Amino acid sequence: MPLKFRMQLIADERYESAYAFDVNGDGTLDIVSGAYWYEGPDFVKKHPVGEVKAFDEYYDDFSTIPLDINGDGRPDFVTGGWWGNSLRWRENPGDPDKAWPEHVIAETGNIETTRAWDVDRDGQLEIVPNTPGGPLVIYKLDTDSAGHGTGTFRAHKIFDRLQGHGLGFGDISGKRRGDFVMSQGWLEAPEDPCAGAWTWHPEFNLGSATSIPVLVADVNRDGVNDLIVGQAHNYGLSWWEQRRRADGSRQWIEHPIDPFNSQYHDMHWVDIDGDGQPELVTGKRYRAHNDNDPGSFDDYGIHYFKWNGESFTKNPIIFGKVRETKGLGIFSQVVDLNGDGRLDILAPGKDGLAILWNVQEIDRTPVKR
Repeated sequence: MPLKFRMQLIADERYESAYAFDVNGDGTLDIVSGAYWYEGPDFVKKHPVGEVKAFDEYYDDFSTIPLDINGDGRPDFVTGGWWGNSLRWRENPGDPDKAWPEHVIAETGNIETTRAWDVDRDGQLEIVPNTPGGPLVIYKLDTDSAGHGTGTFRAHKIFDRLQGHGLGFGDISGKRRGDFVMSQGWLEAPEDPCAGAWTWHPEFNLGSATSIPVLVADVNRDGVNDLIVGQAHNYGLSWWEQRRRADGSRQWIEHPIDPFNSQYHDMHWVDIDGDGQPELVTGKRYRAHNDNDPGSFDDYGIHYFKWNGESFTKNPIIFGKVRETKGLGIFSQVVDLNGDGRLDILAPGKDGLAILWNVQEIDRTPVKR
């Protein structure tokens, strides 16, 4: 049975990034998006974060990654954007009426968006911006002897070539390390990711503007990880099957998921229906290039795609015309916002900030396979 969702509009705004975390320490999730944060559990009362610079239809705010950066016990967050040419963090002041001071981590050049992964497997997230015109650099938070953040980061450049548009992270090699995926190939992690040499494998071409993230997942459950790739500024959504030849080399085979919708920019691999298996949740980034991408004027929405053992089945969450539907923006989240055991969708974008509440009663009877 398809899931049911109810949309709640939080704010009619154009910020394209949002994330839910406990800003004020009351044990309830709040929502941070752009210049404001919205107090949970009803997300009606808003408080200032601070000015976010606007450029044409965009705001220079393409991620919201929560992390206690200065070690004071309050969650701060990391952001950055295309026009500011810098990776930045905003400091949680601990006062709901005060703006969050902004600090520059590094001058990076244009940032498409930023993600956080535990690159060196020490239990702490590293910050990884996708800088299409620059090298691949990971930023590791400095910590004191107690493991608390000090407010500073160390940069580790791991790849000199230009990244291009698109970035993913996961175990491609099968060595239980985190490898990086880019549009023209993948980087194999050394034993020491911060000090060792990464190995470049130019084994595929995923497209000129691939999604962020490119998802690394064992789609067909054959024991090796595959790739799930959206076309962020064109039509197309597909999965790339990894096969191992007898000599150990890899072969990549593309399988279409949804070639008929465009601007799949942000994606999630989560168990949204509660059956114990992950589904693909994604949607169109509304006006990603201000109506200059193929498919910009098509009807659009958000879907979840369920693996049926042979292919993906497309299930609509919301779909329709502008002002009747919702897209996903550039940095969204799938999270249980109200503690009812069901995953909801936090969807920012130029078409407003909204929650898609998962209201379907889930049958948690174990599925025989």
